Amino acid sequence: MKKAIQYLLRGLAILLPIVVTIAIVRWLIMTVETTLRPIWEAIVGQAYYFPGLATLSFLGLALLIGFSSRWMFVHKIWQFPGEIMNKMPVLNSVYGTINDVIEMMSGKNFAEESVVMVTLPGGDLKLIGIVTKKSGIEGDRLSQCIDDDHVAVFLPMSYNVGGYMVMVPRNCIEPIDMSPADALQLTISAGLGKKVSEVKEK
Repeated sequence: MKKAIQYLLRGLAILLPIVVTIAIVRWLIMTVETTLRPIWEAIVGQAYYFPGLATLSFLGLALLIGFSSRWMFVHKIWQFPGEIMNKMPVLNSVYGTINDVIEMMSGKNFAEESVVMVTLPGGDLKLIGIVTKKSGIEGDRLSQCIDDDHVAVFLPMSYNVGGYMVMVPRNCIEPIDMSPADALQLTISAGLGKKVSEVKEK
């Protein structure tokens, strides 16, 4: 019986990540198809519409927006809808949170050496964190609360969507050669991930 339970857990560990990944991708494709299909049917007619056209057009639109955002003027145009959402009640919280998470995962707005090893003052415990703010940034509310010899560090939690934002002295952090996305993946999976990457302490 014990062996059967072990085999069951091992099988679930192999199948569940695949099932969840497929489910998320399927949900995204179905959402895009359901939203854009009526538009394409109105343009080309039902006779000429084929399944997948909405998804292909969505990917093409994303590629076009990404390519055109290289120019500052066009980039500001694409940013305009987001600025409107940031000014609307309720929507600003949802949009802002999603936008912040995507930017964090992509490493946007992070300086070099933003991933650090934090040694908590008065102990030997070390945690992987991401430097999110430093002092001296004009107009930034959090930056104004940070002493010159401190930095704000985000400490993600394992197997949880959340973490802690702590302000620690600069002498308590050591930069490590890792991207923010890799640091989040490594920490959230509690170090059990199989992704291979070189991590060098500086």
